[in-house]
Amino acid sequence: MPTLDLPGRVLFLCEDPASVRAQMAGQVLCREAAGKLRDDVSTDEITPVPILTHYDDALGRYPYTGFKAGAERPIGPGSVQKERFSVTVAGRRYGKGSSREHSPTAEKLAGIRLVIAESFERIYRQNADNIGLFTSTDFGLLERIERGDPIDVEELVADREPLAARILRNGGLLRFGQRFMRDVVPVPPPAEDRPRTLFEKIVARHALSTEFTPAAPMPGEGAFVRADLRFIHEYYTGMCAHMLHATFGRPLLLKEPASIVVFEDHTSYVEQSPAHVRGGLVTNVAAMCRAQRQFVAEYGLRAHRTLTDEEAAADGGSNAAGISHAMVAEHYALPGSVVVGTDSHTPHSGALGCVAFGVGTTDMANAFITGAVRMTLPHVLRVQLEGELPRGLTAKDVVLHLLALPSMRDGTGMGKVFEFGGPVVRGMSVDERATLTNMTAELGGFTGIVEPDEETVRFLRERRGLVFELESWMHSDAGAAYAEVISVDCSTLTPMVARPGDPGNGLAMASLAERPVLDIAYGGSCTAGKREDFDRYHEVLAWAAERGLRVAEGVQLFLQFGTTAVRDYCISKGYLDAFEKVGAQLLQPSCGACANCGPGSSLTARQVTVSAINRNFPGRSGPGDVWLASPPTVAASAIAGRLTSFDELRAGT
Repeated sequence: MPTLDLPGRVLFLCEDPASVRAQMAGQVLCREAAGKLRDDVSTDEITPVPILTHYDDALGRYPYTGFKAGAERPIGPGSVQKERFSVTVAGRRYGKGSSREHSPTAEKLAGIRLVIAESFERIYRQNADNIGLFTSTDFGLLERIERGDPIDVEELVADREPLAARILRNGGLLRFGQRFMRDVVPVPPPAEDRPRTLFEKIVARHALSTEFTPAAPMPGEGAFVRADLRFIHEYYTGMCAHMLHATFGRPLLLKEPASIVVFEDHTSYVEQSPAHVRGGLVTNVAAMCRAQRQFVAEYGLRAHRTLTDEEAAADGGSNAAGISHAMVAEHYALPGSVVVGTDSHTPHSGALGCVAFGVGTTDMANAFITGAVRMTLPHVLRVQLEGELPRGLTAKDVVLHLLALPSMRDGTGMGKVFEFGGPVVRGMSVDERATLTNMTAELGGFTGIVEPDEETVRFLRERRGLVFELESWMHSDAGAAYAEVISVDCSTLTPMVARPGDPGNGLAMASLAERPVLDIAYGGSCTAGKREDFDRYHEVLAWAAERGLRVAEGVQLFLQFGTTAVRDYCISKGYLDAFEKVGAQLLQPSCGACANCGPGSSLTARQVTVSAINRNFPGRSGPGDVWLASPPTVAASAIAGRLTSFDELRAGT
């Protein structure tokens, strides 16, 4: 029976920085001596954004270089390799955040063969499976590893669902795909034998039959589905092309290339990104973008390039461009479809009533060749938003409230589908619904979905000129089974914020006795760079401009459009006048500061930011503290110079 080779030491990612420093200096710790393990270790900490410019063996120098213990980042480049670690140990919700496969890849290249944690985020664990990095929740392994006992591979995969176990036994997904996925075929639609959720219906209509997956999988079982749209962006394309050409040679035979879309959406402002400039990584980014453009040209793929100010001027603003998942909702996704993308915020498009979920590089590479996308069929959780959302509150306030619920902090939503419904959702625009589904990623979910209705039809008609007729099956059936139903009386909500460090650190802003003084206010990103978000920024800033108010002294306010369509909408509505009068700095569409890729990121650890983005993990938007808030709160806070709601600003409090 094959065993897992673990020649090196065990690395405990713990809360005490002294314990981490000791391990980096060669000290061997046991589980008890390591103390409390860090929960919520994010992929931003495992491989910070600037590291993503590497997609080869160089990644092995960088795992955990963003890891934060206390106020320190005690693990430097090359340390894991130098100290010869084979096993990493951490607490709950390991690998939360971005879908970047760079994280498990960096770990494996550094010598890590096994990660033990109390629980794992779905995308991280699936990415680890796909490259043959073992993961386990069995802390009983530690004593045996410390004794030097052999650990059988079969023991490590015994509690995994069969597809994941088989992929691991075969050394990863591409090898598995080469052997077993050359002839996948659609599964006939199931008989209407029981009430089903909308998610279940869509998956059943896209199911693929393989030798090792059931035709009608149950929750927890592995499956493959056909995607109507596959999209990728520049931080993944180079790695994807590299592994495909290394595995299959040139030229590739891509499956249905017309349904592949490529985006350049993270790097437009890289020359103004402090993290990239200080790290000397601008040249690497340029090479990464060239690799993507070469792949696009070689295979004749459809592509969108985000515009900088200069390119926009030269282009006349005619090119449709912007953040990938926002663009997918504006141009491609349809109710009842399946969309996959190499970004954890792919669920954004679930607002249109489709199944949209994020995958890693290897999953996408396999999907490019086979047309099949791997999933472990999730349970569906219903979020019922009751009552009436008070004036001035937004979907962002609702999500920050959900994130702060103890059950969510404990991982109730991990790997589940979030079906959002109820009178509050029915009253929301598609833009606001997209905030809910987008931030399913922060809730730990597989995806988010909203049943399509007349508001969906309106969005498709007005935004895309598309006449779409809803089909009778496009809803969840009465009596459909849910893993849990969470009901929120939205009429009781007040403006929410999330303390620095994690989106789950939410609290009602009114409960903050002392309001932090700000250095930066940022409005933008996929979550908060949509048309309705800019309606909210404008409402606040036009009010301020009418009274001769400007952005507070010492504060920088950045407003970054999510797509060129949003930018053009704001121009047509005359919003730019108020933005300029108050002193806001306007930025062309890009992921920007949200991913530490442009203006709006902090420069020092002392700076404090209020941001409308979706994540505030350590280092996510620079070294400073980031408070999360809604678009109107960000705009009001920029005028006040401290964390403030619009109602408080108007009241002069």
